[in-house]
Amino acid sequence: MKLPALSPSLLSANFFDLGKDIAKIEASGAPFVHIDVMDGIFVPQITFGQPVVKSIRGKTDLIFDVHLMTEKPENQIDAFAECGADYITFHLESTVHTDRLISHIHELGKKAGIAIVPSTPVSALENILPLVDLVLVMTVNPGFGGQKLIPYCLDKVRDLVSLKMKNGYKYLVSVDGGVNEKTLKSVLDAGTEVVVSGSAFFSGSLGWK
Repeated sequence: MKLPALSPSLLSANFFDLGKDIAKIEASGAPFVHIDVMDGIFVPQITFGQPVVKSIRGKTDLIFDVHLMTEKPENQIDAFAECGADYITFHLESTVHTDRLISHIHELGKKAGIAIVPSTPVSALENILPLVDLVLVMTVNPGFGGQKLIPYCLDKVRDLVSLKMKNGYKYLVSVDGGVNEKTLKSVLDAGTEVVVSGSAFFSGSLGWK
């Protein structure tokens, strides 16, 4: 996979014509589609669940990165693995049993991602960085649209890139939140490898090349 890679967020797609927007992602050359699952508890909003993922799985070869913004993600992992997720990313803040969940995702034959909200430091990930396949840095507070990228979160990206190089870790460093034509350069300059973008991608204003 060529890096950096784009991961358009399905949350900003047109659900009246989802197939058309999936085709738009494919035409862009993006290898990923980012699928935000919100439960109304971990974050205020509710989005979509397994039936939506299953309905599009048979229509595209895009890599599905399912981002569980849910409490007790352990209750969701098997179902999303079964319906076609390739990466399953859950929040460090949402469960006590992080190590167990990473192992279980791998046992299901899937890639394991860990996400952190803006207030969580990289140091909280120290023991699990050797285990994960992707680290998702939230650059806005999850669950609310239209927010501006929080600049100090890019320092966490730099720290994760440095730790990866120093220790030979294999995870991808991803950023989600407030990525648009004005912030894209700073996000890439920080070393981000997988860029999640929603409205800026679908509006055509992102300027991705």
